[in-house]
Amino acid sequence: MPGNKYNSRNPTRVERLLREREQRRSNRAFLQHDAGNSHGGSGDGDDGGSCGMERETKGAREVNCECGTIPNGEAGLTAGKMSGNGCKRSNGKVMKQRLLVVANRLPVSAVRQGEDSWALEISAGGLVSALLGVKDVDAKWIGWAGVNVPDEVGQRALTKALAEKRCIPVFLDEEIVHQYYNGYCNNVLWPLFHYLGLPQEDRLATTRSFQSQFDAYKRANQMFADVVNQHYQEGDVVWCHDYHLMFLPKYLKEYNSKMKVGWFLHTPFPSSEIHRTLPSRSELLRSVLAADLVGFHTYDYARHFVSACTRILGLEGTPEGVEDQGRLTRVAAFPIGIDSDRFKRALELPAVKEHINELTQRFADRKVMLGVDRLDMIKGIPQKILAFEKFLEENPTWRDKVVLLQIAVPTRTDVPEYQKLTSQVHEIVGRINGRFGTLTAVPIHHLDRSLDFHALCALYAVTDVALVTSLRDGMNLVSYEFVACQGEKKGVLILSEFAGAAQSLGAGALLVNPWNITEVAASIGYALNMPADEREKRHRHNYAHVTTHTAQDWAETFVSELNDTVVEAQIRTRQVPPVLPTQIAIGRYLQSKNRLLILGFNATLTEPIESSGVRGGDQIKEMELKLHPDLKVPLTTLSNDKQTTVVVLSGSDRSVLDDNFGEYNMWLAAENGMFLRLTGREWMTTMPEHLNMDWVDSVKHVFEYFTERTPRSHFEHRETSLVWNYKYADVEFGRLQARDMLQHLWTGPISNAAVDVVQGSRSVEVRSVGVTKGAAIDRILGEIVHSKSMVTPIDYVLCIGHFLGKDAGAVVQDEDIYTFFEPELPSEPVNSSRLKSNDSNKQSDDCNKPPPDKRLTEKPSNSYKSSSRTSSHRNPRTLLRSERRMPTNHNTSVGWRSPQESMSWREGSSVLDLKGDNYFSCAVGRKRSNARYLLNSSDDVVSFLKELADAASQGVHSVSNPNHAG
Repeated sequence: MPGNKYNSRNPTRVERLLREREQRRSNRAFLQHDAGNSHGGSGDGDDGGSCGMERETKGAREVNCECGTIPNGEAGLTAGKMSGNGCKRSNGKVMKQRLLVVANRLPVSAVRQGEDSWALEISAGGLVSALLGVKDVDAKWIGWAGVNVPDEVGQRALTKALAEKRCIPVFLDEEIVHQYYNGYCNNVLWPLFHYLGLPQEDRLATTRSFQSQFDAYKRANQMFADVVNQHYQEGDVVWCHDYHLMFLPKYLKEYNSKMKVGWFLHTPFPSSEIHRTLPSRSELLRSVLAADLVGFHTYDYARHFVSACTRILGLEGTPEGVEDQGRLTRVAAFPIGIDSDRFKRALELPAVKEHINELTQRFADRKVMLGVDRLDMIKGIPQKILAFEKFLEENPTWRDKVVLLQIAVPTRTDVPEYQKLTSQVHEIVGRINGRFGTLTAVPIHHLDRSLDFHALCALYAVTDVALVTSLRDGMNLVSYEFVACQGEKKGVLILSEFAGAAQSLGAGALLVNPWNITEVAASIGYALNMPADEREKRHRHNYAHVTTHTAQDWAETFVSELNDTVVEAQIRTRQVPPVLPTQIAIGRYLQSKNRLLILGFNATLTEPIESSGVRGGDQIKEMELKLHPDLKVPLTTLSNDKQTTVVVLSGSDRSVLDDNFGEYNMWLAAENGMFLRLTGREWMTTMPEHLNMDWVDSVKHVFEYFTERTPRSHFEHRETSLVWNYKYADVEFGRLQARDMLQHLWTGPISNAAVDVVQGSRSVEVRSVGVTKGAAIDRILGEIVHSKSMVTPIDYVLCIGHFLGKDAGAVVQDEDIYTFFEPELPSEPVNSSRLKSNDSNKQSDDCNKPPPDKRLTEKPSNSYKSSSRTSSHRNPRTLLRSERRMPTNHNTSVGWRSPQESMSWREGSSVLDLKGDNYFSCAVGRKRSNARYLLNSSDDVVSFLKELADAASQGVHSVSNPNHAG
């Protein structure tokens, strides 16, 4: 038996995808063999009887992702067995995974013939052309039928008719279509994505119309989402297509966060500098990022998208995609293909052969050049024709030996810009034909219409040189179709470097810059005179790619990658805490006798700043940390509770905490707990003895150097650390500077120093070893107990904050505060609620059973925890005695204590009597964390603390403890 090529125990993502790829190919070969045995061949249909697309138009098929098609009476698009999600039926065959394809347009156009009667006609588009060959997926299509149906009778009849085609309609009224499709999609997004820029606003009414179009765009996306939600079944894959539906992933995830959602863009995605001109730039990016997988035709488009998320949203771009607070949206390139077999079969049809013979006789003495384009600004038709004119001008011997056949399909004929383009093209063609034509022949044959499928295949087959001069194009499948129809002729493809197909067919094609008329003209000459052996080599390369990377492979690869992305996300979520169960936390709070609340400050209690998507945000406002105004009443209530001790623990300096919390009765711990005071008293230090700060001056010089050379960066000189912040600088430049800074620091100023370097998302902090919140909390607790002469042990701890960790992959730094209390807790998982038997206050069921924390239950138990399993009550924790020293260089007038004034404990004093159910550690905004629970933002913290304070003020379960000293 041959050995397994992969590691069966822990396969990587690539190994899993390779396995699925091999399985798909094996299944496909089996199905083809089985079909051949059952039916005796595929027949003579142009596409195997898939959907009768003889009437489809080439020009419409060039439209990127306007719609798709499905075989009449067949299952349509599918995924076969993908990522192991297939299920076996009773007959042993694999049950196909269901795919919901959501596009702006359905693959059929509807024409009303009566009150309750509809005629359905096959429509076509770029997505249709790509998906014609995908026959192994159980799919349903969701989209607009292209017609306004205001009455319920007509809607029911159309829905029933479309159901036979496995299509589901989204009914949009005329106003929505005008504002959403004709307005925002075609006048704003489409030009921007093709680098044409936004429309000029010369009136205030224009600005208002932009906003109304954007509102209609969101409403239309919500309508699509509503239809998807109605037909979604558990396990379905939802595949959203193109710029029309950029809000759809967000709306779908809001409905069901576990839904598998992919989004694919069929146009180019512009550079971040172009995209940032869009007023709704941030909303669109964040909505797309809600998808599990985001796909593009080429790596360039994917790179631009990641760069836009990085520069505009300030998120972390990785080789795999975009990461936001621990959640990864995978971004990848999936070059689309065509059903090449369909074109090869069509060439064998009698009708196509007849067309080929007619064209061969018509142009027997001439080389044939071909252009097939939509009459659009981005297709570069004027540039193509001008280059051909230059070639004829410079090569007079070719004037009666070559002909250019240009098929230009009209589109948006009611738009003035397109009318102007049509007139321009007609003028150029007429001038060239008048200049170089004769009474019997003209050099350019120009058609303002589309061709049927058979005529188009015949035209491809007789062409010697195909000329694609797109100024911007998502992929351009004309180049693929030309190659697929080239048999013995082995024609040459001249391809614009700005078309997505240049990434795939560039090796076999002649790449040109369509703006360089001289270069294109020279390429025409080279192509017409190319030796036969070179033509064959180039054609062989492109033909192999077109016939291998088909539409079916494209769709199967995307869905397989989407399934695997969801699997990867599930693995990552094992490190993601569950959301804080607020009612349980409040219930435990009310039942406890001595509570400790440890709160972070920045990004936890601060007031959010609306930056409106401005790069870097509002630096002046954000640098000045302000307490959220809605927290004043809750903090007052909690801090005045005699049974509650509130500690604000922050990396900020003392003055920041004084300014924001000086009026409350609470403990302030500044600079990661190195400075401590009870409001109304003087500051003291909890700094370890012999803390070496000799490294400060040398690091300060380095920070000053990089601050001068990194615009909008700044650094803070704190008493125990130095922090360089580049949050407001250009993201990519800031990262480069941070990398250079770290390299210089490690090889120079701190090479032998006992320091820690903590990297935040946009900061670099250098501090002495041991200066962490977790290390300081032990000394802080000791001082609090000493100061308050605490007798009743602490039986409830709530720790909430957005605390920094070390760089990715390293041991977490400040988050050690979350695990500080963990070794002292019983080993039972967090959902094993245990109450004292003599507790007269009984909780409701929802307060007794917090959701299990799978990250904690998966941890191996150590000997300490094992020793505590035998009893539901463990021995209270005894903290060690700590001493603090006053630095020799510090001013004694600011309230520093001498070693003789340091806190002292009675050895063996009971400080903690904390059960697992009464400990709530909660990270804010950091998805992967050592904390038990998670709150998404500071707004959630505010809501929770307000609710907690309201419950505490009512004092439903609170019992005064006379032994508790305030």
